[in-house]
Order: sequence, then C-alpha cells, then structure tokens
Amino acid sequence: MIKMSRIPLIGIRQKKLLLSKHVIKNNLRLNSTSQKLHVLEHLNNRNLLKVKGKEVSYFLQGLITNDMKHFDDGVTNIYALFLNTKGRVLYDTIVYKGFDEETYFIECDLDVIDALQRHLIMFRVRRKIDVESMIDKMKVWVLFDTNLNLNATEIKSPNKKNALEGEIIPCGSLNSKTSKSIDNIIMYTDPRISKLGYRILSDKNVTEDEIIKNLIPGISIDKNSLSYREMRYRLGIAEGTIDLPPGKAFPLEINGDYLHGISFHKGCYIGQELTARTHHTGVVRKRLMPLIFNETVVDNINYDENIVDDNGKSVGKFRGVVNKYGLGLMRIIEAKSASSLSILNKSLNICKPYWWPIDSQKDKLKVDEGK
Repeated sequence: MIKMSRIPLIGIRQKKLLLSKHVIKNNLRLNSTSQKLHVLEHLNNRNLLKVKGKEVSYFLQGLITNDMKHFDDGVTNIYALFLNTKGRVLYDTIVYKGFDEETYFIECDLDVIDALQRHLIMFRVRRKIDVESMIDKMKVWVLFDTNLNLNATEIKSPNKKNALEGEIIPCGSLNSKTSKSIDNIIMYTDPRISKLGYRILSDKNVTEDEIIKNLIPGISIDKNSLSYREMRYRLGIAEGTIDLPPGKAFPLEINGDYLHGISFHKGCYIGQELTARTHHTGVVRKRLMPLIFNETVVDNINYDENIVDDNGKSVGKFRGVVNKYGLGLMRIIEAKSASSLSILNKSLNICKPYWWPIDSQKDKLKVDEGK
C-alpha cells in the first residue's frame, strides 16, 4: 500500500510510475473487466476540514463517538459522530487519516462545516491545533455499484416471522486498511458498509474524467442511474443535515453502532453518558429503517410526519424520500407487527436492512410466530 505520508494531496503531482505492478497489487482497486455499472457522483453538499497538530488524535478522541486508536491499527478512515452534552447528534462525519501522523481530514455537510469548525476551535483550548476549511481546495466524491440487490433486505410480510433487531452491538470496522492514491486523488472504502462503495477525495480542480482515467480505468459509469441519496435510502442509511438535523437524533437510533461508528470501550467524550446508559440497557426500541412506497412520491412530506399503522396509531416518524424510497424512525416491534403502514394516505412497507445483525438475542424483541 502506498503510505499517505508519501503522497501529499494538495500541490504535489506524483508520477504515475508510482503505480507499478507490485504497488497496484496491494492497493484497493476495482476490476476493470467487470460488467457492473457504477455511479460516480460529486457530493457537492459535503466537504472537509483539515485538523493538524501534535495532539490532534488525543483531541478528537474526546469529541467523537468512535475510537481514534483504530488508526493505530492501520485503518485509513472511520465513521464518527459529534454529540452535544445531551447525547444528541450534532454532526455525522467520516474522519480520514491525513498525510502524516499529525493530520486528519473530517468530512461533513457544507451546511454545518463552519459550525463544526467553531466547535473544534472552542474545545481545542490551548492546544496547538489548526482547523482549516478545505472548501476552496478539495472535493468529495462517491463511487458505488448500481446493483443493490434489494432481495437481501426482506420486505415485511405479516405471515412471516422476522427477527426484530434492536440490540446494541459493539463498534467494529470493515478493516479498511488500504487506500489508492495517484496524483491529487485518493480513494477509500466507505467505513460504514461495503454497499456504500468508495469515498474519493480530490483537489478542487479535478474532473470526473480524471478520476476515471487515473484510478478506475475501464469502469462502466451509468449516468442515468439512481442518485447517491436514493441509494442510501434504499439501504436505510441517513447522512447529513437533511436526514439528521443537528441536535435532534440519538446516535443509536440512527444505527451508529450498526454502522461501526460508536465505541463502547473508549474513554469519555462529549455526550457519552446517555449513549453508554442506553448501551447498558441492551436495547434500542426505535431505529431508522428503509421505507418503500407503493408509488413514486411527488408531494412534499414534512420531516417528523407520523407514519401510522392500520389502526391510525403512530409507529414512526418520516425522515426523507426520493422517488419510491425513504427513511423513517420506526418503533421496531410495533411497525413490524402492523398489517399495513401509511403516511398521509400513502401506503408503504418497511424492510430490514441486510447489514443489521441477523438475529437478536433479546426475547423481548421477538414477535410471536402468529403475527
């Protein structure tokens, strides 16, 4: 693997000779002979902060839900949440290892990048840590496979017994210890789940054609396929301020533990107390789940609109929708037990994300076979 400390992203052009055969063999790469179609999308609503300093790892350790020590084990990026003192999510982020031991990049929504920068500056106190916005210097891209195979996420059927997951699981990782770098472009695997594909960081002036040419030659790009946001909704994954307004969601309700973004073994961090207390109860009764509407949704639906069962009882709250696919914060047992679900007279189903644990060990989360 090419070490990032040897490949500056800004201002230095590495020769393509660096990618000799023995280097490529150990790098993350895509099979250019594959017939699969992919989407390469510039995430113009996401950007980066560069955080640099001798104490930066220790500093971030006290602010995020994940464990910065994963970087000591060789991972190249982690999913992490910044919480407020009440244990609610302020910012959902991906933290990337930088060029050296003192540099990290933090990806977040553009809408909150200034707020996150102020947040970091406020808590650095007297530490010699620089926090720089990269809005004018870098871009964030995503590359993902268009074949999502929704058969892996079984749609709820009232005649079939389903295990109802709500159990908290410990922080893990996808063992993402490789990144591929050339010139002013770096590609990483997404640290949450493999179906989310790859994150790509580049200089501001890099184009889509340059990325394809340098990193993934021969790949088939589908320009008429689903958007990244719709893909996330089909998988049941929230991201950014549209889905997660600052100070509203709890980290376990948005599946932060299932997405390898919460450590229950590290030391203290802001907002840890409530998260740890919930962890010790062993169960979360509400979680974000995918919504599948019977038809394309063209009307605006307000955030937090009630999702109701056949008796008109609220069993969830609406979060977002693109075409036929949406997100809802659902009461797991009640929603899975309902014979029908709807929102504003629009019928929908929920499905269990394939990346949730296969079985719950909590008897109180199981539905009777006859339901």
